[in-house]
Amino acid sequence: MTMMTPQPLDDDEDEEMLVPNSDSVEVPQPLVEGPLPMEEENAGILENLALGKPQASRFSWTIENFSRVNVKKLYSDVFVVGNYKWRVLIFPRGNNVNALSMYLDAADCATLPYGWNRYAQFSLAIVNQMDNKLTVKKDSQHQFNQREIDWGFTSFMPLSELYDTNKGYLMNDTCIVEADVAVREVNDIWIYDSKKETGFVGLKNQGATCYMNSLLQTLYHIPYFRKAVYHMPTTENDNPTGSIPLALQSLFYKLQYHDTSVATKELTKSFGWDTYDSFMQHDVQELNRVLSEKLEDKMKGTVVEGTIQKLFEGNHMNYIECINVDFKSTRKESFYDLQLDVKGCKDVYASFDKYVEVERLEGDNKYHAEGHGMQDAKKGVLFINFPPVLQLQLKRFEYDFLRDTMVKINDRYEFPLELDLDRDNGKYLSPDADRSIRNLYILHSVLVHSGGVQGGHYYAFIRPKLSDLWYKFDDERVTKEDVERALEDQYGGEEEFPQTNPGYNNTPFKFTKCSNAYMLVYIRVSDKDKIICDVDEKDIAEHLRIRLKKEQEEKEDKRRYKAQAHLYTIIKVARDEDLKEQIGKDAYFDLVDHDKVRNFRIQRQMRFNIFKEEVAKEFGIPVQFQRFWMWAKRQNHTYRPNRPLTPQDEAQTVGSLREISSKVYGAELKLFLEVEFGLDLQSIPLPEITKDDILLFFKLYDPEKEELRYAGRLLVKGTAKPIEILSKLNEMAGFSPDEEIELFEEIKFEPSVMCECLHKRASFLSSQIENGDIICFQKRPSDKWKDKIRFPDVPSYLEYVKNRQVVHVRALERPREDAFCLELAKNHTYDDVVEKIAQQLGLEDPSKIRLTPHNCYSQQPKPNPIKYRSVDHLQEMLMHHNQISDILYYEVLDIPLPELQCIKNLKVTFHHATKDEAAVVNIRLPKQSTVGDVLNEIKKKVELSQPNAELRLLEVFCHKIYKIFPILEKIENINDQHWTLRSEEIPEEEKNLGPNDHLIHVYHFTKEVSQNQVQVQNFGDPFLLAIHEGETVADIKLRIQKKLQVPDEEFSKWKLALLSLGCPEYLEDSNVVSSRFQVQRREVYGVWKQYLGLEHSVTPPKRAYTIVNQTRHTIDHQAVRISN
Repeated sequence: MTMMTPQPLDDDEDEEMLVPNSDSVEVPQPLVEGPLPMEEENAGILENLALGKPQASRFSWTIENFSRVNVKKLYSDVFVVGNYKWRVLIFPRGNNVNALSMYLDAADCATLPYGWNRYAQFSLAIVNQMDNKLTVKKDSQHQFNQREIDWGFTSFMPLSELYDTNKGYLMNDTCIVEADVAVREVNDIWIYDSKKETGFVGLKNQGATCYMNSLLQTLYHIPYFRKAVYHMPTTENDNPTGSIPLALQSLFYKLQYHDTSVATKELTKSFGWDTYDSFMQHDVQELNRVLSEKLEDKMKGTVVEGTIQKLFEGNHMNYIECINVDFKSTRKESFYDLQLDVKGCKDVYASFDKYVEVERLEGDNKYHAEGHGMQDAKKGVLFINFPPVLQLQLKRFEYDFLRDTMVKINDRYEFPLELDLDRDNGKYLSPDADRSIRNLYILHSVLVHSGGVQGGHYYAFIRPKLSDLWYKFDDERVTKEDVERALEDQYGGEEEFPQTNPGYNNTPFKFTKCSNAYMLVYIRVSDKDKIICDVDEKDIAEHLRIRLKKEQEEKEDKRRYKAQAHLYTIIKVARDEDLKEQIGKDAYFDLVDHDKVRNFRIQRQMRFNIFKEEVAKEFGIPVQFQRFWMWAKRQNHTYRPNRPLTPQDEAQTVGSLREISSKVYGAELKLFLEVEFGLDLQSIPLPEITKDDILLFFKLYDPEKEELRYAGRLLVKGTAKPIEILSKLNEMAGFSPDEEIELFEEIKFEPSVMCECLHKRASFLSSQIENGDIICFQKRPSDKWKDKIRFPDVPSYLEYVKNRQVVHVRALERPREDAFCLELAKNHTYDDVVEKIAQQLGLEDPSKIRLTPHNCYSQQPKPNPIKYRSVDHLQEMLMHHNQISDILYYEVLDIPLPELQCIKNLKVTFHHATKDEAAVVNIRLPKQSTVGDVLNEIKKKVELSQPNAELRLLEVFCHKIYKIFPILEKIENINDQHWTLRSEEIPEEEKNLGPNDHLIHVYHFTKEVSQNQVQVQNFGDPFLLAIHEGETVADIKLRIQKKLQVPDEEFSKWKLALLSLGCPEYLEDSNVVSSRFQVQRREVYGVWKQYLGLEHSVTPPKRAYTIVNQTRHTIDHQAVRISN
């Protein structure tokens, strides 16, 4: 598993990311920045551990003078649980987010031995000192180790909520933190052979593909399905990365016959996925449907056509039947899987009961029956037939209208080993169902999701033969499990741990189990012999067997090669031919890329003079004509031939020579082979070499063509001068003997280029020239063309090569497509870059270009654009965690960026007085503007009920109104990130309130029972209401019903209550409303202590939202796609 750490998302608990602490928001990661799904690395590991009896304890930390804490991070005192030392780490001002960041930390990590690890389940809480029911508490679990010494929540709770003294989290400037920690001893042997222990192998995780792995294992262990895949027509010429059938056949074959875990890259490539898709976690159900549809299509016209339907397709009947007249409408629909409700259902049978529950169509919801008009009717679903393999998708994720977000349902939900869908005289079956088929099913597999709504980990419990033996398939690891682990432990709900720390309250700790069943696969008992059939090699095409056996043999060869590596030395031999091939094409600095030269694998004990015979055979150069030079790395980070091998060197073993050349274990021996050729291109004897001789290499630069190439090498005397070899250099270059040339020494190229003019009349020794040095030369540039050439000399050309950077420029709204490519320089300034892009776009004003950098892990734009001139050079724009990207995103603004940065952007939701539709308006004004200016801008962009309507601006959070903004308040400090800004027309009745009239807050609410406590949950749109002196609840009801346009029958079920500190006091129709409310200041900040509550069931919001002037790119959820 790989942990992906995206940027923190919203502050809602169900959108929280569990992440290791980092002092930077963008920690090194393989994925994805922004609101993308993720995998928790430990979720998979934890399930593999053999866990001992838990020890649990609670730690309380009181922090006084909290608002005056001026350190970035703060540690608690150390406390001990399970013989381990712990402490709590908080970031009082947030870990680069607008939220309190809080983590559990292994306090003694610095003194622990190498390879330590410990497992803990824990919860962290900020205590609400006014009402304990409002305490913010979050649960997690983690395998702590030397890489991840802390774990927790980067966005634990909004800073605005924490520091609001009216909320109760900060009383007398004191904050109380609580940590409940349960530690279990880990007994795990990490050297584990799945095949040996279970007979099965796992699948490798590519980054975030555990959801796919669990589904593939489930499908593989349906032998009828596996056999059908094997029988899909493929040929030996097919490429697995371009053929889904062949890739799936290959994967299944390896699962069946290999001894180690199997990679899935061929399969995902056949899907048309890239690296980004492999790091994007998707939904199992979505992948199952897309893959089934794709395979169904691929099977058409083959011997296995219809297999998907035979296995997985069932049919149900939707019906509407009139009660008072003889009329019935039916529609048959097929399904491959069924989605069952979890919320409010104790088990699978309760979900099926709910699935076929009859709905009454009456009142305003009567059914229009053809020929009979509006009629009372009943509506429902019954099953015509169930498939042999029944796939049940449990709705663990659903939209919560209370919190306006997706949440995970971790409630306890039971499922049986045997599922009888004929129960109660076949109450789930339609009249047309074939009652002779016995719909008794046996559980085959349980797919589990561990984690939260934004991400987590998937694995599967499967019993391949439908026996009592269960196996857990968790990516690469397969383990034997008992039925309790496969069933009862996956029901969800809560888990209790007893207190073990004396002196503390011994009330058991309760932790919500975040690991629970997400998908169930049942097989019909009457079909199990057909479905759980034998699959052997005769079902596999011969070309596939040959191909995969060859692959396995090659893999074994590589394994043996690796196992014997310590007996061999790799010798890499560079020659003049390599320098000619590479310089000016693949290499510009130094001499050669050693990864692209001929290499020899030689036994370490072989003597070097024997190795020379191998070279003679390979290159056709007699041993006596070979001279080898040892390479050496210089202090300036260049790598050059340093000295020739002596006869004494060549008498040594290859292994000894390698150790002389490098002290690094396993390093390669790198050599340069010097050979001289005669006129007939045959090798000839080499000249004798003395201590005064220097081996020099020469590169030729052509300024007109902007080309650099290898010219050759020479042995020169140290006392000689460059002027003495000019004619030889002209001969090398093909120039006339008297051509004037200039010489430059290439000294280094990191971190910057250093190339200096070489004095022709100074000796090589006085110029500090030594073996392996590189001299670049060129024609002396004439005054005629000197100004016409971009890079007139070697230093300027090498500087250009060093800094040149081809940048793929993309429009921000199309982040996967290159708009164009530009050749830029890494040392280009901010102004240079935007000017080049503006020229390419034909834009006169470059300051209207706004750039956004690229995230190398997620392959997406970073969430924040580059501010005007906030970076000095292009290289800084492209840098991401020590990696250089080659992608930039641009936007064309309607005003210059410096001006835009002096402007405040606000997103305001406008609620029309009489229409249900709400408009999201983007306002852009100078930061010194007032709320009144914002309201005037809104009037220009929305439709008002009347031209002279007055507007107000409200601050809304968690379905409550926190503030009515004064008209003259500056907008610079208004926050629309965590709070919703709402604008609305002021009703006429509120404009002239009498001295005894009140403006009260009205909120929708419902009650939930959690852990035997009643909690009030607000939802929907809150609003303000004017109440007049002597007005009764009955009067108020009429006005509210009219304002909200609620039908009589529905409104009759609503209850009105006065709420204070979360406690409802229900009102009678005769109560005088104004007498129950305390007089409050109208501009009070923070939610009002009293409000009028409307209790009723949660209904979807009526208001639809339209976006006005959307200006910034956002990243949407990526659907599963299989493109081939």
